[in-house]
Amino acid sequence: MDAISREQVYGMLRGQEGAFLSGEELSRRLGISRAAVWKAIDSLRRDGYTIEARTGLGYRLTAAPDALVEREIRRHLPENIPCPQLRCMAEIDSTNSYLKREALAGAPHGTVAVANYQTAGRGRMSRAFLSPPDRGVYLSVLLRPPLPPEALLGATGMAAVAVCNAVERVSDVRPGIKWTNDLMLNGKKLCGILTEMALEGETGMTEYLVIGAGVNVSHSREDFGPEVADMATSLALEGYSVSRSALAAAMIEELFRLSDCLGGDCGDWVAAYRRACVTLGRPVRLLWTQGQRQAEALDVDDQFGLVVRLEDGTVTTVRTGEVSVRGLYGYAE
Repeated sequence: MDAISREQVYGMLRGQEGAFLSGEELSRRLGISRAAVWKAIDSLRRDGYTIEARTGLGYRLTAAPDALVEREIRRHLPENIPCPQLRCMAEIDSTNSYLKREALAGAPHGTVAVANYQTAGRGRMSRAFLSPPDRGVYLSVLLRPPLPPEALLGATGMAAVAVCNAVERVSDVRPGIKWTNDLMLNGKKLCGILTEMALEGETGMTEYLVIGAGVNVSHSREDFGPEVADMATSLALEGYSVSRSALAAAMIEELFRLSDCLGGDCGDWVAAYRRACVTLGRPVRLLWTQGQRQAEALDVDDQFGLVVRLEDGTVTTVRTGEVSVRGLYGYAE
């Protein structure tokens, strides 16, 4: 039994929408032996699919696992979304790290990496991002925009909006955004986003851009560990039941839409970011290299920079560094 036969059997059973299909009919339509049909059914069952068998009726698919596998993600992708390179892995160090390696090996624009488990998930400032198996969606996309790096200053902010859109589509709840790239739900972190790029040495143009996001889907409180349990949450903990494969597909679709807008007018993206930004109007602490400063977050500019008013009344724009928001992540004083 080969992988093609297994996927063909899966496709036919899925197309029956719960109705029975005989082994003889599967064999005839696919041009494979009855033994090959049985082996494909057995393989799908071992992958977690529930397939009922009845004498005289045949087989029917009654349940699918909540798995980040290509067949399940593609089932939720619209036909007009070109995703020729969808790489789904049970385990990887980090989807961003994987795609950076693949980019250097020549992987094309639009390559997507999805992992069920990250052994070395990363966030901003090289912080670890907990990525336990069977709990979240850990996904990155490789883009090769023919643009100078200054044209991509808004990519992280746009990515936050894109992932917000994806979460809302599958759960009917829209997260907030803590500047610059954390997604929040009920005051706790739901998702982290990391964008990384490389430049061509001779031209100074962008060689590649990798956008990665990790969304907490079915984590329990124990999955986070004591160091982050009070500041992190998941869709399940907030009462939302979500298919991980459907969420992954929605994230791919929204990130591909983002890629079409890079370097162009991002006014709608900025407006959506402002509406969702939980940082605005709140006291913040700026953790700069020269020390900490207290400020008030006023606005987000057209390149997703955070406009703040310092204690001495000076208004400035923050584009990099850490910004703590009072009332979030333990900042209370």
